[in-house]
Amino acid sequence: MFGKKEKDIPSAHFDKQEPVPRYDANTYDVAPELVACPPHTTESKLVTKIDLHVIPFLCIMYLLAFLDRVNIANANVFGLSKELKIVDGNKYNTALVIFFVPYILFEIPSNILLKKMKPRIWLSICMFGFGLVTMLQGFVQSYGGLLTTRFFLGVFETGMFPGAFYLIGMWYRRHEAQKRYSFFFSSTTLAGAFGGLLASAIGKMDGVAGYKGWRWIFILEGLLTVLVSFAFFFLLPNFPEEVKWLTDEERAYVKARLQIDQGASARERPITLRDVGNVFRDPKIIVGGFMYLGLIVPAYSYAYFSPSIIQSYGYSPIQTQLHSVPPWAAAFAFSMVVAWFSDKLKHRFLFTLFPISICISGFAILLTVHHHRQVQYAALFLVAMGAYTAMPVIVCWFNMNLGGHHRRAIGSAWQVGFGNIGGIIAVYSFLPKDRPYYTPGYSISIAFVCLSALSCCTYFAMCMWQNRSRNKSVRDVGLTDYEKTELGDLSPDYRYLL
Repeated sequence: MFGKKEKDIPSAHFDKQEPVPRYDANTYDVAPELVACPPHTTESKLVTKIDLHVIPFLCIMYLLAFLDRVNIANANVFGLSKELKIVDGNKYNTALVIFFVPYILFEIPSNILLKKMKPRIWLSICMFGFGLVTMLQGFVQSYGGLLTTRFFLGVFETGMFPGAFYLIGMWYRRHEAQKRYSFFFSSTTLAGAFGGLLASAIGKMDGVAGYKGWRWIFILEGLLTVLVSFAFFFLLPNFPEEVKWLTDEERAYVKARLQIDQGASARERPITLRDVGNVFRDPKIIVGGFMYLGLIVPAYSYAYFSPSIIQSYGYSPIQTQLHSVPPWAAAFAFSMVVAWFSDKLKHRFLFTLFPISICISGFAILLTVHHHRQVQYAALFLVAMGAYTAMPVIVCWFNMNLGGHHRRAIGSAWQVGFGNIGGIIAVYSFLPKDRPYYTPGYSISIAFVCLSALSCCTYFAMCMWQNRSRNKSVRDVGLTDYEKTELGDLSPDYRYLL
């Protein structure tokens, strides 16, 4: 019986060392509960093996993707806007926002392609593409060239985030997933910290080969991504059904433990346009998009504008880059602590509201305190810690409550794609004319964080209501296993994690 709460699943199903029944690597000849852990390993060792083959490579991939996306903020500190003559008006903001147009539109098609192709092939192609475009960004000579490169950066990066979340969700049980999601998402915070340190070093190359320091930031960071993409064509993980580093016994056991927790994955089944339409008939899907949208606004506001905000405190360009590192590091540590407790307690809802409250308090300080540099800098810690801790919990909670490949592929892409509309809002919330107080930007950020909190409460209530309704209904409704697989988390046997 899949979709049970973890406490309802006997541990003996996973730990007993009975003779392994005859099975095929891709299908079950027996109920998944009867597939024992292979005698040569244990479940914990197998999960560690999965961790080593899945998480590190996805983290590095997304660290480089996020670095290539937001390093324009570091480059701007070193004179990008001045050299391209886009200081006046909102041209810099437009260059930021054009990235999100293809990034939003191509999320769902990208996840469908990722499922159709092997993940390592699709993701490594995208990785090579955005690395190359980042390099080209360092050679642009006009505003039009900057807009063009930012647009194609969005095209190639569109599959990174939802694809990785989708892939991680197909490897782990729900109570194991938050630590992995948060560690992966913390690639973002590490990119922010690493980007500040790297930019402070590369910025000193100003004048080398006749190029300004901001150009070298794009050229060298893009080149690094291109080189890594060649290796990652072989190193990035695929779905459990396709990997070569698991034996047949291990692969069947991994599939069994996931099926007990989440239901059959239907990996072999193609995704159709009808599937897309059916997924959006579930109102929880729409709410999941607003949960993420509300936090994207403060997250991108921080990523794109924190260097400018810190510089307004009177720091030099190099000092600005160095002072941008500690808030990102604090966000990483706090995110992992919250993730550990969330998995330990097998609960998500309260672990979204707590960091959201911290984020709101940070923006409230920035909104009201204007002449105390230390307090303002401390508030940036609260914003980064709150936003970048709540976001992975929200995405993990929503994604891991979606059953089956087709619902998770579409749902995860929708959440990330719709949520990134917030990136457009963030870009135009912090305008040059609002310096140095950025009152409209901080006010808009608080409003959207509150929207995320309200959406989380709504999603929690919907999931709890459906769990209770299914507990009260007749369990055997005559559905075949195929019909339950098609329903995914809408199956009467499924229970949502709260």
